[in-house]
Amino acid sequence: MTPGTLRGMAFLLSTAWAAAGVPGDAQRGEQVLRDQKCLTCHTAGGSGSGTAPDLGRRGSRAYTPSLMVSLMWNHAPRMWTAMDRAGVARPNLSEQDSADLFAYFYSLRYFESLGDGGRGKAIFRSKRCSECHATGNEPAKEGPAVESWPALENPVELARAMWNHAPKMMPKMRERGMGWPTITGSEMTDLTVYFSSLTRKRSAAAPSGAAAPADGKEVFENRGCSGCHHGDLDLATGLRTQRRTFATLAAGMWNHAPKMLQMPPEISSEEMRGLVGHLWSNQYFEDPGRAVRGESLFAKKGCGGCHGSGAAPNLLTSGRKFDSLSMASSLWKHGPAMLAEIQKMNLRWPRFENREMQDVIAYLNSGRK
Repeated sequence: MTPGTLRGMAFLLSTAWAAAGVPGDAQRGEQVLRDQKCLTCHTAGGSGSGTAPDLGRRGSRAYTPSLMVSLMWNHAPRMWTAMDRAGVARPNLSEQDSADLFAYFYSLRYFESLGDGGRGKAIFRSKRCSECHATGNEPAKEGPAVESWPALENPVELARAMWNHAPKMMPKMRERGMGWPTITGSEMTDLTVYFSSLTRKRSAAAPSGAAAPADGKEVFENRGCSGCHHGDLDLATGLRTQRRTFATLAAGMWNHAPKMLQMPPEISSEEMRGLVGHLWSNQYFEDPGRAVRGESLFAKKGCGGCHGSGAAPNLLTSGRKFDSLSMASSLWKHGPAMLAEIQKMNLRWPRFENREMQDVIAYLNSGRK
């Protein structure tokens, strides 16, 4: 697999479908990378050979699964050729494998935009955090110095520390006549960059990824979260309507603390990872595409030449649900055969840019003919 491998995963093909919200497990996703021999060429999370690009290296912008699909689709022919020359078997990914891989790459924060430490420093001051928490060579203040906080570069662990700190902070802020500072996801990203720059000595942080979804569901229930968060307040449903990252989830937890009916319960590192795994287990921040644009692209890219002429299954009448997970699985299962047919017709492998994949997926799901 290549940077395209987990930056993007495939398009169309006959069996491309998935039940909505296939649960993903970040820990299984890491194992899929190993079992499918992806790390024979690539690195991810510090493991692998490094002869091909690092799959865990983030770019300068946030990626969505559908954009990752596009990038993988574009790169696939060159990747298959390289694998054949190296004698590496092509992966055969199921929809569950695809879901697990996406979850793993979320755990590497691959879908997050890069932050800015300068902005983070300004946010730290404007939110009045600096009034209680010292940084650098400043004399000690009432709250613990930032350098003593755990896992400064890890938003999941930082969110846990902030959550556990909230009950102590609330009365202090009331004494000072201060309102609870709210934080956006982008501000949280900038803050983590600033915090991690304050010391070269990185803490022995807990793993940044999510734990098994089942473990998090148990925490969610045992800690009483499910008592309020159901029905219209169901978090999993709400998260599907928003594009959430680790940073935005961390900011959301911080903003939510003073609104709770009771003081927030203290959460351990393992519990926090489990909660993240549970909340993300069946949503992948898919941005909605536009079916009208997708219809035009489907024709422009030549997809209808086969998937509409009888030469390949008609995807529009299949009654199946298309998403990035199903597309990922389909590319690996059927892409090489599709490439061979395209080459027989002396056609070029179509490429997808920007939001085009999202629009095509929307078209395939629209019922338009």
